[in-house]
Amino acid sequence: MTYRKFKGTRIFDGYRFYDGHALVTDATGRVEALIPLEQAGEVENFEGILTPGLVNCHCHLELSHLFGVVPEKTGLVDFVLQVISARAAPEALILEAIKKADQEMFEKGIVAVGDISNTSFTIRQKEQSPIRYYNFIEALGWDPSVAQPVFEKTVLVYDDFGKLNNNLRAVVPHAPYSVSDMLWEKMVPLYENKVVSIHNQETMEEALFFQDGSGGFNRLFATLGINNDHFQPPGTTSLRTHYKKLLPAQNILLVHNTFITEEDILFIKTSGESNLKKTFFCMCINANLYIEDRRPPLELLIKNKVNIVLGTDSMASNSALDIYGEVKTILKNFPTLPLEQVLSWATINGAKALGMEDTLGSFEKGKLPGIVQIHKEKSKRIL
Repeated sequence: MTYRKFKGTRIFDGYRFYDGHALVTDATGRVEALIPLEQAGEVENFEGILTPGLVNCHCHLELSHLFGVVPEKTGLVDFVLQVISARAAPEALILEAIKKADQEMFEKGIVAVGDISNTSFTIRQKEQSPIRYYNFIEALGWDPSVAQPVFEKTVLVYDDFGKLNNNLRAVVPHAPYSVSDMLWEKMVPLYENKVVSIHNQETMEEALFFQDGSGGFNRLFATLGINNDHFQPPGTTSLRTHYKKLLPAQNILLVHNTFITEEDILFIKTSGESNLKKTFFCMCINANLYIEDRRPPLELLIKNKVNIVLGTDSMASNSALDIYGEVKTILKNFPTLPLEQVLSWATINGAKALGMEDTLGSFEKGKLPGIVQIHKEKSKRIL
């Protein structure tokens, strides 16, 4: 068998750093071992850190044509309104932006993506992409009277994604404020053996709305002509109103969490150790700063020892779909965090969240995780 041997300034295996070691793979990149350099013989030498391929747990690839369209720091309500008004575009423009963004993610070393899909636009690119996608087919319908047609439309898109090989898919809720109880009832039976993603506590307006019915979501619904008469504020946080509905899923991906509280985290913990273990908190710090000018409460999440993963959100709220860019922004805003810890969120934790840890996320024997070089503040795929 032909082997390749890779040496970096340091090697990160998905869990920890190794100095003075070489990564041994077969010709296809399947991991054989990490061995001391003195046992390696001739090696391929790279400057910087070698790490397993990066995992982007939250992306909206289909919005890639909106780069630079929505102004920064508008707050979520106005951001959503502007995305809705701007997302319609010629199909050729949308498809070209999708292709470019997918290729750039691949070049930056991203090997897997949890991608939100409201349409089938991304299918063509995903058919030929080397990136492995978990396709989250998102349902949005706050008015109970539209639950059935919304669900049927969502299932049609879900069926379209069934044409893809080696890509996973699930019907998922968009957010607590955009899914009626009737729509929840139709979706929950589909969660078994699936990863389910939901936008969670991205704005203070969400907290106000669920606490007492106040805040900017009333303006959002009025502007969009959505009937809100059915809603009775539960007097608690949105997470506590919907979390139990997600429990039938294999894994739960809570995205953003910018305004999550310690009481919310304790609520999840008290629901059981198995539920906490399968719940992953996805940080999209560049998008949080872009939309709300707010950092996620990473210290709180770390203190409570929950599973943390990383995402980029969309080109409407970010300058690039670049997971190492998210790592850099986190370290800039939280300079005491060890690089080793943040890289684990970007590799093995992300692979576990998407149910892909059998092949991705770490340099463990038999895996085919890809190899990424981090050098001069950039990430680059080398295999």
